[in-house]
Amino acid sequence: MTSWTGHFYSFIAGVVLLVSFAGLWFTAVMPGIDRWNKKFFLSYFGGLMLVCIFILLEFLTTFLPVPFWVFCLVLVLESVLLCMPIVMQTVYLLHCSGESIYTSRLIRIILGLWAVYAVIVIISPFHSETLIITAEKQYFRGPTYAFSIMPVVLITLINIAGTMQRRNQLSRKTFLSFLIAMVPIALALIIQMFLEVFPLIDIAYVLSGMTMYGLILSDQVDRDLRRQREIAQQQVEIANQRANIMVLQMRPHFIYNTMTSIYCLCGQDPDLAKKVIMDFTSYLRKNFTAIASDTMIPFESELEHTRAYLAVEQAQYTDSLFVDYDTPHTFFRVPPLTLQPIVENAVVHGRDPFAGPFHISIRTRKTDSGSEIVVADNGSGFEPVDDSEPHLALNNIRQRLNIMCGGSLSITPNEDGGTIVTITIPDSGKAAAGSQ
Repeated sequence: MTSWTGHFYSFIAGVVLLVSFAGLWFTAVMPGIDRWNKKFFLSYFGGLMLVCIFILLEFLTTFLPVPFWVFCLVLVLESVLLCMPIVMQTVYLLHCSGESIYTSRLIRIILGLWAVYAVIVIISPFHSETLIITAEKQYFRGPTYAFSIMPVVLITLINIAGTMQRRNQLSRKTFLSFLIAMVPIALALIIQMFLEVFPLIDIAYVLSGMTMYGLILSDQVDRDLRRQREIAQQQVEIANQRANIMVLQMRPHFIYNTMTSIYCLCGQDPDLAKKVIMDFTSYLRKNFTAIASDTMIPFESELEHTRAYLAVEQAQYTDSLFVDYDTPHTFFRVPPLTLQPIVENAVVHGRDPFAGPFHISIRTRKTDSGSEIVVADNGSGFEPVDDSEPHLALNNIRQRLNIMCGGSLSITPNEDGGTIVTITIPDSGKAAAGSQ
């Protein structure tokens, strides 16, 4: 080994050492890694670090005045340990494929080849046919050197073949990662059988270590993303359950008053009674449909639900409830139970029977970034108390808007008295996903 080759060899070993240290640190401190993976990657990067330490020790013992047998011992241990990360890749391959390492024939073959290689390496200092080691602590390839590393070459090739055989049990990302980690080492070792390319082997180990490091990083990122999706889904389910409870807990007096109004209208105005019955039926049907829906729905459907509710209310408060619709833009989607509960909230908590007619307006418009719904009334409004009934309902809608479509809800006082509730629905992002 020449001087520049030795320095480059040591430099690459230092890079592998840094990668190993980073892998050890990340595995040790990162939360959420399951117990098996934590143990494996601690062992893998620990083994890789041990290999690097012996590579650097070999470089140092070449120049330091240490006994010749110490140099030979370091060289033997380094050579044996070089195979350990490759064997550990076999273990991880079996784990990712769902196979037991205790019953796998693949791991038995790999360990057998490693044992053969270890025996060859141990006896190599005593037989110049494999490796020629001079008194100046220099070593050269012997006539049978190519055969001495044949077990390691076979280990890498068998690993690649095992990966190809199990590609259907692996994700595409994991499959490609294994190939990136294994193929360069196999190529470098095959070339080493005919030419001295120790630095190339070290570079292959750098690539392999970084690939395994990338595997654990991407696995953690995937796990975090899955956890976030699960949390978001749970939030949607909780919000929908709250909304469903709101629907199921329809105000008893609203039902009683509606039925009483229908009873009275049957004698006074049968045609109007029929209309109220149809509106009330439509309102109930929309309520139960909303309960069963957990995805975005067309705004027209939500608007029909709201119209049915207001028609029933107007039948009871003929001269005191007035509604103005200005909805030219309806071609968008919203979470179920978005508009109707807001309007009901305004009628129930904003209408004052002693303060004159109650006016409510529903407007929609297309904006540069999406769609906007505005519900305004001239009622008495309500105090901004977070645990009040109106705010609980509006907070529930706000939460579902944010989770299901990235929308928002804002509440502002009306200049002429009353309340203005504004809903914004974005065109892209979650809204596009929810509309599928």
